[in-house]
Amino acid sequence: MEPRQFDGGADRPRSDGGKATGRVIVIGPYLRMRRGEADAQTDHAVRDSEARLEEAKGLARAIDLVVADALIAPIGQIRPATYLGKGKVEEISGLIAGHGIELVVMDCALSPIQQRNLEKAWNTKVLDRTGLILEIFGRRAKTKEGALQVELAHLNYQRSRLVRSWTHLERQRGGFGFMGGPGETQIEADRRLIGDRITRLENELKKVQATRRLHRAGRQRVPYRVVALVGYTNAGKSTLFNRLTRADVQAVDMLFATLDPTLRALNLPHGGKAMLSDTVGFISNLPTQLVAAFRATLEEVLEADVILHVRDISHEDAEAQERDVEAVLRQLGIDPDAGSGQRIIEVWNKIDRFDPEERENLKNIAARRPPERPCFLVSAHTGEGLDELLLAIENRLATKRATLDLSIDASDGAGISWLHRNSEVLNKELHDGRFAMTVRVDETKRDIVVSRFAAVPHA
Repeated sequence: MEPRQFDGGADRPRSDGGKATGRVIVIGPYLRMRRGEADAQTDHAVRDSEARLEEAKGLARAIDLVVADALIAPIGQIRPATYLGKGKVEEISGLIAGHGIELVVMDCALSPIQQRNLEKAWNTKVLDRTGLILEIFGRRAKTKEGALQVELAHLNYQRSRLVRSWTHLERQRGGFGFMGGPGETQIEADRRLIGDRITRLENELKKVQATRRLHRAGRQRVPYRVVALVGYTNAGKSTLFNRLTRADVQAVDMLFATLDPTLRALNLPHGGKAMLSDTVGFISNLPTQLVAAFRATLEEVLEADVILHVRDISHEDAEAQERDVEAVLRQLGIDPDAGSGQRIIEVWNKIDRFDPEERENLKNIAARRPPERPCFLVSAHTGEGLDELLLAIENRLATKRATLDLSIDASDGAGISWLHRNSEVLNKELHDGRFAMTVRVDETKRDIVVSRFAAVPHA
């Protein structure tokens, strides 16, 4: 279905052949930019309205909603009461009635009052972008931790929606004590119950955070370096994760297909190991409730030694998606433009979608990037470019490791075995019954190797 400018549309034919089951309309109420505002943003990635609407349709389909129609409703300013102007509200009302629409998805953040007024005007359920994303997360959460985080975010959102839409919320319950008194209204009771539940969830999530800290401490004792995947939703993180670790994490062409975090061992080129973490995908205008609720999960990113920013370089909005991901990273305390950004390696995924000439152009662009912000062209689908990426990950992890030279008797099988288990063996040559070896070890084991094998720093 092609997105289009809103023109009333009451006589437009049905796009699904007349089926009326689960009919949803997606509306993109995007602000028109004046000429001066558009010129001021030429240096920044500005999202195209049609691309934004297409993403909103993808979000609706992610929870099996049938998108019967989708349209762009450009607005000059946001109306406090209904977000849209009165004329557009009436025109869309006719479209909803004529097509038997059961749900309206507004691709924006609605205030509680705006949502209530639109539901009254259209006599149907209205879901804004935040509510839609929360619904998707509620469907995707499989683990207890994921369910806790989603419920916490949903309750915080729901608490703000308790406006006086229905008269029963204004009815008072009886008071307590000898003096009687007016008691509390139903809306106050609902807010109190939600507040109590939020407090319990926050306490349970604190236990989750404590458990994750124990797991991280265990990995640091081994120690395993952590490599975290981040990126816009549907950028191909899970496909890349499966390709690098030979895992079977769900990887489908769907927004937010992966929600719960997953860790697997990653084998590095010279025999070393790291832990690869797949995290939830980011998206533009990610609800702040979700960023806060998923902080326990996203701590894996905060603690990671290397962060792989996976980008769908074939997407028409690739630059805007990059800025959205960087905005979320900044919310987490990771500034891609500051010192913490040196942990980030950009992965330009899906290059298999380009012809040879376009690939060569992308390679030239990547080669001109500064050394502290490298990027690698890969295809998680075909495996192209992954060897170079793994080597780059290993080299980045090696900056915190010591490279040592040593000589060990070939008959010392236990010592050689220990070195293979506890270090990366970069070189091994046999001369006159002794192995000349170059190994790379974590700083925590450097003194053990130096004292046991008389190792010296690599020249």
